[in-house]
Amino acid sequence: MRGVRADVRDRWERARALAADNPLLTDLGIALLVQAAMTMPFVVPRSPGMEPATWSAYGLTTITVIPLVWRRRAPVAVLLVFLATTGLYGLAVEGPGQPLPYAGLVIVYTIAVLCPPRARLAAALLLLMAVPVGVWLNTRSLRELTFSLFVFAAAYVFGRLTHARQRANLIEAEQAAARERARIAREMHDILSHAVSLMIVQAEAGPVAVRAAPERAEAAFDAISATGRDAMAQLRRMLGVLREDDEPAAATRAPQPRLTDLPELLERVRAGGLEVVYGTQGDARPLPEATEATVFRIVQEALTNTVRHAAARSVSVLLVHGEDDLHIDVTDDGRGPQAGPGGGHGLVGIRERAAAHGGTAVTGRGPDGRGFSVRVSIPVPSSVPTSTPSVEVAR
Repeated sequence: MRGVRADVRDRWERARALAADNPLLTDLGIALLVQAAMTMPFVVPRSPGMEPATWSAYGLTTITVIPLVWRRRAPVAVLLVFLATTGLYGLAVEGPGQPLPYAGLVIVYTIAVLCPPRARLAAALLLLMAVPVGVWLNTRSLRELTFSLFVFAAAYVFGRLTHARQRANLIEAEQAAARERARIAREMHDILSHAVSLMIVQAEAGPVAVRAAPERAEAAFDAISATGRDAMAQLRRMLGVLREDDEPAAATRAPQPRLTDLPELLERVRAGGLEVVYGTQGDARPLPEATEATVFRIVQEALTNTVRHAAARSVSVLLVHGEDDLHIDVTDDGRGPQAGPGGGHGLVGIRERAAAHGGTAVTGRGPDGRGFSVRVSIPVPSSVPTSTPSVEVAR
């Protein structure tokens, strides 16, 4: 049963996508459906005392329906055609009546969805004049007048509700696009800032190493090359999803950085001459991929700030796996905070990344009042530990 419901839902979604891509085809289908509904009184057997259903009357109902194909392009003009043909049907033709003004309801709904306020007001005034006239020419019944005004008002209300829903969906899509642009900008900032900072440090150390220790100069140039290649690979991996038609799927959807990539990141920082101490505490357990990528980027940005601004000799990176959260502590022995309380773009990005996962980020002086410290706490889902409690320190 569940498979049948899923199949029906899938077919419905495909039909909606087809309708969205082919509005003219949708309008043609609506016109055919309305024509089928208006044909019913002509094919149902009629009482002997009633006027016969003639082809001229049926042809006039068809003329009333055909303009629905252009309802999106000129809804008010289609409404005028509907009122004219309906009036002509009542005055010049003796034929079956319709239980509902199907074509008129579709047009009013369309005007409510698509038209600006002035056009909607003009359409409402037209209907307020035309509906009483039509009822007077037909039955002169207060009941019919009340019913006609009600169904047209209901069509208008449904149209406005549809317009509100479409606008809400559009706003939501724009907000999602803005969030994605901000995410891409943050990722590019982290990747480029980290890579360029390391390359600058290594390049500045190169001339000194050439004179004092040529073997170190070669290592510095190798580190510059490796950092540049890694940055290009990360950018290609991140932006590849925007170029799906140009590259294979495997290349465009490569995985985001994980915690297992941290040692390689730390080695690149060490190659620039900064002493890096890395440690973990607590029971490590599997984390969501998005959380691992966020932890990697937070550590990367914190190290970039150290390389660019701290003038530090060493930096420590500590990950503490708690029962319900993961703590990240990156502390250097440099000159401490140099900017205002808000920090630069990098620190703002760290706070945004932490907040996106329901966490917090605190930056400021180190525990002993020296250096600079970035302390982040991110909630993580509980799961079975994958290792025993440990304390690891790597240099």
